[in-house]
Amino acid sequence: MSKEVLLIEDDKQMQNLIVDYLKDYNFVCTAFDNPKEAITSFENKNYSIVILDLMLPHMDGLDVLKKIKSIKDIPVIISSARGDIGNKIAGFELGADDYLAKPYEPRELVLRIEHILKRFHSNEIHVANFIIDCDNKSVMLDDYPIEFTKIEFEIFLFLIQNLNKVSSREQILHATSLDENTKNRTIDMHISNIRYKIGDDSKEPKYIKSVWGIGYKFIG
Repeated sequence: MSKEVLLIEDDKQMQNLIVDYLKDYNFVCTAFDNPKEAITSFENKNYSIVILDLMLPHMDGLDVLKKIKSIKDIPVIISSARGDIGNKIAGFELGADDYLAKPYEPRELVLRIEHILKRFHSNEIHVANFIIDCDNKSVMLDDYPIEFTKIEFEIFLFLIQNLNKVSSREQILHATSLDENTKNRTIDMHISNIRYKIGDDSKEPKYIKSVWGIGYKFIG
């Protein structure tokens, strides 16, 4: 797991404290006090997480967050003296993964970084009440295991990976290990079995919606 950290912080004392502390935990931390320079670096280097102050020169921290998220989906922890609920809500709405109000213990920052990176790089998908473990090919619904067959898991995973997008029966077929000569009604049968196992109703679907004449989509 990559441990490259981008720190955007204009308080030099705070900046040096974080850089030195993260180094003790084997993180490589590159720090900037100028957000525009930080964004340029972000565009050209493969960071694994961003620590972002909100009170910055030249550019507001929330605008920096918006710009970062438009470039790449990467975990961002806001580290700011702006501890009011309005800034927290704005940060989370723009895609922040965590919010640490200053002052805080550097050890807490390390723990949050480690937790977020572990979650971000885990080969698990969390959608609605489901946890899909892609490595072990298992599905949990509200902490209960769903016993899918191999084909059912492949279909379910494909629909999850194409969340809120309509997938044709042909696309579903090619995403599985089914024979290419498989008929559409076989796909429909597998979808019916999946619905039964997750307690979904085809007439009033909570998860898998039929799109007439095309195929199916998972509603997230």
